[in-house]
Amino acid sequence: MSDTEPELDAPAPAAAQQAAAPLPAAPAASVVDDTVVAPSLSRAYQCQCGRPVFLRNSQCLACGTPLGFVVERRGVMPLAPASPDGDFTVHGEPGGPHLRRCANFDSAIGCNWMRPADAAAAQEQGLMEGLCLSCSTTRTIPDLSVADNPRLWNLLEQAKRRLLSQLLALGLPVRTRAADPAHGMVFDLLSAQPDQPVITGHAEGVITLNIAEADDAVREKVRAQMGEPYRTLLGHFRHEIGHYYWDVLVAPRADWLESFRALFGDDRADYGQALKQHYANGPRPDWATHFISSYAGSHPWEDWAETWAHYLHMADTADTALSFGVNAGHAELSDEDLFHADDLWQPDHPDADAFLEFLNGWVRLTHVLNEFSRSMGQPDTYPFVLPHAVVPKLQFIHLLIAQQRTGGGGALPAASAGHEVG
Repeated sequence: MSDTEPELDAPAPAAAQQAAAPLPAAPAASVVDDTVVAPSLSRAYQCQCGRPVFLRNSQCLACGTPLGFVVERRGVMPLAPASPDGDFTVHGEPGGPHLRRCANFDSAIGCNWMRPADAAAAQEQGLMEGLCLSCSTTRTIPDLSVADNPRLWNLLEQAKRRLLSQLLALGLPVRTRAADPAHGMVFDLLSAQPDQPVITGHAEGVITLNIAEADDAVREKVRAQMGEPYRTLLGHFRHEIGHYYWDVLVAPRADWLESFRALFGDDRADYGQALKQHYANGPRPDWATHFISSYAGSHPWEDWAETWAHYLHMADTADTALSFGVNAGHAELSDEDLFHADDLWQPDHPDADAFLEFLNGWVRLTHVLNEFSRSMGQPDTYPFVLPHAVVPKLQFIHLLIAQQRTGGGGALPAASAGHEVG
């Protein structure tokens, strides 16, 4: 299943492709101030000196402490030197595992992720030699001798690291091809050639991205041509990884697949013909009441990937808001602006109330975020209207991810049958 079509002949590998051993599950969802439910972890990180630090930081600007993203801790941690060979431990834990910088720390992408210092542990996790988990999932990088490619590669890898950090926090499997040759994920970051265009897409675990999408001017031009309200590099990664997780989490499981077809439609419909019709005739006339985007109406696979990406947008933004103390609970909205139990796919599920709080907290939060943007004279941060028909699909994704996070495997959660969405 792909939204690109033909397989591409990629240049020789230049970075990596590998994964992580099983990691501890993230905590279950929690209600905060009765407004927003955070389904994963904090996005607010802190140095040992108490100053705030951020996802991309490799050194505290206040005290000089080295920092790095530690996969097992799901966040940026202060580090302490542990050996003359460049080993670190997490600050304050001298007896903890020894870590080293990713080999790409000194490259154009300035990767701040850590890897095990022990070679056997790194190999067990499927990491490429010297590389962290994130860099080990990249199989092909752009030709760095081309003037602007190092900058574009940097932007692509920044977006991918944010994506993977969220997937890890959600308890989703993040495995490289070395760790899982059959189902590992791999990224090809390619530039178009005169005789070989590159189309962003997914095919059998291989995610291809056109590096031109990392250029703001190019991406904005495409967004305008396509009539899209929103087009981001991170959004591309989230959409394509949605296709990957459909193959890994939904397709092999009869109960989840049956419910998927009831909510999203029959995935066996001719994909190529559906896209051809979409681009020839334009989006479905009723897309705004049934889908999160016009493209989502083209085929059930695209509905899934667009809705999956939207869920990741919502979850990460809500987590970030909570992490920094943003509370939109006082946003004045009418009852008609909010969602209710009868909007859900499984209103009787034990997690239904928490999901509904998350959803309505999101509605309140986006009103505040959009007002912030308007105050700065910028376009709305959230240029969408969330249709009622999309809510059951979001709950489906929420429950699927929750089962992964809690180690529940593939069985569909016991609850009422809910209702179908056309």
